[in-house]
Amino acid sequence: MFAFFHLAAYSGARRGELLNLRWTHVDLNSRQIIIKGSTAVIDGKRVEGTTKGGRSRVVPVGAETVAVLRKHQEKQEEDRKLLGDAWRGKDDYVFTTGWGEPIYPDTVTGLMRDFINRYNNPKDGEPPAELLPYARLHDLRHIHATMLLLAGVSVHVVAARLGHADPAITLRVYAHVIRSAETAVADIFAQALDDEGSSS
Repeated sequence: MFAFFHLAAYSGARRGELLNLRWTHVDLNSRQIIIKGSTAVIDGKRVEGTTKGGRSRVVPVGAETVAVLRKHQEKQEEDRKLLGDAWRGKDDYVFTTGWGEPIYPDTVTGLMRDFINRYNNPKDGEPPAELLPYARLHDLRHIHATMLLLAGVSVHVVAARLGHADPAITLRVYAHVIRSAETAVADIFAQALDDEGSSS
């Protein structure tokens, strides 16, 4: 599941969007994924539908993420060949169980908690000097958006990447981040002027 958590952190996509992702929606040569649908749990059953905004979107990914996805695809193909007729995959999902079946959404949510607990409370040896804080899977999406905004990426670009139908949603959800970035604007402007003055 390394590739799943990596892509969640590096794309900002929702849990259901990643679990709905097919290899036909992944273009590793162009370094992008296409979010076309989503997976959810309704009445205890795994169901598929449209994205939250009802529209598909293209999400560019970096070279490191492409390498992670290539390795994941190779491993998945090895598993498929190893299992032969026992492979249960009926579609080309990017993320599957070891038997090729689509993953139940609550499984990955629980894994995030389990991994943190295992790291903080190892069965063998001493616990780490610095414990990992509790985090939800959805927090990877928030971290992705927060880091982009603090790096100065336009709200409109971040909104499109996250699949927000309107940048106003992004402004509302991440208002505290945007205020923090705005605080630094005066210093950035002053520094730019100083740099310009020293070079002339």
